[in-house]
Amino acid sequence: MSFSTLGLSASLLKAIAEQQYNKPYPVQEKAIPALLAGKDLLGISKTGSGKTAAYVLPALELCQRKMEKKDRHVRVLVMVPTRELAIQVNEEFAKFSAHLLTKVKNMAVYGGVSINPQMMSLHGTDVLIATPGRLLDLVDSKAVHLSQVEMLVLDEADKMLNLGFKDEMNRVFGLLPAKRQNALFSATTSDDIADMQKHLLHQPVQITIAEEEVNIDSIEQLAYNVTPERKGPLLRYLIKEENMQQVLVFTSAVRTADNLTGKLIKNGIHAASLHGHLSQSARIKTLERFKAGELRVLVASDLASRGIDIQQLPIVINYELPRSPKDYIHRIGRTGRAGASGKAISLICPEDQHHFGVIQKKMGKKVTIQESDDINLHLY
Repeated sequence: MSFSTLGLSASLLKAIAEQQYNKPYPVQEKAIPALLAGKDLLGISKTGSGKTAAYVLPALELCQRKMEKKDRHVRVLVMVPTRELAIQVNEEFAKFSAHLLTKVKNMAVYGGVSINPQMMSLHGTDVLIATPGRLLDLVDSKAVHLSQVEMLVLDEADKMLNLGFKDEMNRVFGLLPAKRQNALFSATTSDDIADMQKHLLHQPVQITIAEEEVNIDSIEQLAYNVTPERKGPLLRYLIKEENMQQVLVFTSAVRTADNLTGKLIKNGIHAASLHGHLSQSARIKTLERFKAGELRVLVASDLASRGIDIQQLPIVINYELPRSPKDYIHRIGRTGRAGASGKAISLICPEDQHHFGVIQKKMGKKVTIQESDDINLHLY
């Protein structure tokens, strides 16, 4: 199947071709025609499965329809859990709207930065990508109005619920018009997701993209107990002493990724960071350099790690543990693929020990844990 069979306009197909997307992912094959037909949709699909384009393309088609719209009233609202994802989704809208006959203004808003520039920039916005808290701040300031929203998209709804945004989300729902199209995407199912589906979606098309099973039997797992102040030096020691090449290091925060990368470079280790604050082109270029072996270490945040698909990646290091055991398995599952052996190392601070115990229990495997107190890290 090709994108040309899904009912998309020529201007969108041109943008798709420029991005060198050859054929749609399964979630796109099913979601795009349903959303173009105006139906509500429930998509259970993990991060990296192509779900962003599955709703971005129909949303842009919707914005090509003429509509009398008051200023500061958005037509499409996409709610996301984090700043990183907001930036990434905003970039997707920008690149796919390049050749549209009717200009579409898209914008991402999120906390952690000054609200005033966001308030001023909202003029004329058609598509708003927002984290729940900042969205409500802007609504309370009358900088944006939601009474003309035609399409609501909840991306990574399970993560929004896990981060405690349920009350904020319910308040946003109360500000939306009764007649609208809804799309709910989640990597997992739960009672909360089922309840949200019941109250939000009307006769939805349901799509479930089965996850590939990750085989961790061929992965050698090892962990080191370490104090926070010795964590960075220990990472550099392991990379240098074991002469590691093509190492993927996971962090949970963008700031950590950048700081870690800077210290690796300062210590003579060729490294780069990969996260949502980089432009799409910068992320692609960095990933290509890593795949080509030009970078010894790639330090990635979880959200930016989608697309890292290397058949024989030799080693993964958890500099910071992920939130869930499932995410841990996905991380280490990036090594040991296609029958090759792989290695996964985790650096465990005292405050991580209980959580790492939970991860091992859920995984059903005991990980060898070594002490690092006796390792001389003076020169690292």
